Amino acid sequence: MRFGVFLLAARFPGEDDAAALHRTVAAALAAEEAGFDDVWIAEHHFMTYGVVPSAVALAGHLLGRTSRIAVGTAVSVLSTRHPVALAEEAALLAIVSGGRFRLGVGRGGPWRDLEVFGTGLDRYEHGFAESLDLLLAWLRSERVGWDGGRFAFREVPVVPRAAEPPPVVVACTSPATEEIAAARGLPMLLGMHVGDAAKAAAVARHRAACGRPAPHVSAHLAQVGDSRDEAAALLLEEMPRWLGPGLDGYVPVDGRPRPARDPRGYVRELVDRHPVGSPADCARTLAASARRTGVGHAVLLVEGAGTAERTLANIRRLGAEVLPRLRGGHLPQ
Repeated sequence: MRFGVFLLAARFPGEDDAAALHRTVAAALAAEEAGFDDVWIAEHHFMTYGVVPSAVALAGHLLGRTSRIAVGTAVSVLSTRHPVALAEEAALLAIVSGGRFRLGVGRGGPWRDLEVFGTGLDRYEHGFAESLDLLLAWLRSERVGWDGGRFAFREVPVVPRAAEPPPVVVACTSPATEEIAAARGLPMLLGMHVGDAAKAAAVARHRAACGRPAPHVSAHLAQVGDSRDEAAALLLEEMPRWLGPGLDGYVPVDGRPRPARDPRGYVRELVDRHPVGSPADCARTLAASARRTGVGHAVLLVEGAGTAERTLANIRRLGAEVLPRLRGGHLPQ
């Protein structure tokens, strides 16, 4: 199995944006020291749920601050980025990092980002496949010209060109996006908002469409404590305080209704579903999830307890007390 840390860079109560960003950098450095394989950076706009507007930019900083760990985007939103610009930046980071960069991309949502950046609702609803195809063509070719529905340009050279393009993973929250990923042979990034049964079904659909297995990535909430009750109580107390205001930042661009979600109820769902508890509890939950879903790469949201100190302590305990129980191919029952 592979294990990564997933960093939202949410603004906790009492923090400013600078504190949230410095905490995120410190967490990534701690993840390398704790023995994680990779760190994945979320990207959001205009909300406290995550204060990183460019996951690629922060990934570049982290690649410069680290020496071993891989750094990925979770995700760079193709609905608000030009795919060539994103591919150029991805190639640049792949080259200067010696191959440690990972590019996660996603469709995003029908949010006000589309208005601010001028890409529009159509790019989100109908343009993802073309954007992905253009990005992949740029990463894999020496010269590219394009004549599609949303992009058109005469042939130009690809500069810089990475001899080994960065691995690309696609965030999938619907069968339609799963089909797009599978048709291109790309692995999926599966979110923590769904359980093992839904992830296993997505993996089965992808394999049926793709014809072969793929190195998918599964996101989980993770919190280590001395007991399950202690870890769960901490998350139920602290996580709604930053999650609730953060979720309010998802504002539809076209006024469509957005289902209300009770933050405490959502945290309870996450706690019941994910590795929360003693080190043994966390290891058993991660092992069981890998068996049920067939996904051997887990990335762990470690910031749930709502302070910089607790985040760093969680990373260190996961690295020292949970990961060793899962390494070496012998998964606990």
